[in-house]
Amino acid sequence: MKKCFIFGALPVDKLILFPGQNDFIIAADKGVLTLGRFNIKPDVIIGDFDSLGFVPEGEVIKLPVRKDKTDVGYSIDWAARKGFREFLIYGAFGGKIDHTVANLQICYSVSKMGGRAYLFGDSQAAVCITNDSIRLNGKGRCSVFAFGGRAKGVRIRGLSYCLENAELDSFFPLGVSNSFIGETAEISVDNGTLLIIYDL
Repeated sequence: MKKCFIFGALPVDKLILFPGQNDFIIAADKGVLTLGRFNIKPDVIIGDFDSLGFVPEGEVIKLPVRKDKTDVGYSIDWAARKGFREFLIYGAFGGKIDHTVANLQICYSVSKMGGRAYLFGDSQAAVCITNDSIRLNGKGRCSVFAFGGRAKGVRIRGLSYCLENAELDSFFPLGVSNSFIGETAEISVDNGTLLIIYDL
């Protein structure tokens, strides 16, 4: 399935996954500079360009400065209307905490609609799953939180601390600071949404 790569305003020093030949690439406002550093050409540039300071050349969708959604949020909506369900979003995790929270909410919204959005920073990534499962390989920490209410039927396998048919809620961070142990981690939830934040 084709993936949609979205590059946000925060600078990125490395790419964990590079866009494939058939993937779609969106620069959200200042994300066009990050793409330029990696010599990657966006298929479309979306934004109000308040961060960039000018309207770049290319296929551009110009947004008003006064709006209800962020440039990344508009990019997700635009790509979802094109049929994309998997998003890899760089430059959207870390930096300003309000924009990080906004992007986590976008990640949650995508998972509630049956899609999946990964947020990548330079040292950590985040993803939400709703009534679903995921397999991850990594090193370092991996934290699992209930997001948006209670999460029932939670299973965590292949991490230092495991859970089986557990219930997590948004008021107690039981799943913080777990860690990879050199094998594939399997995380699933029967009913609810999990926010997973892990080291890169």
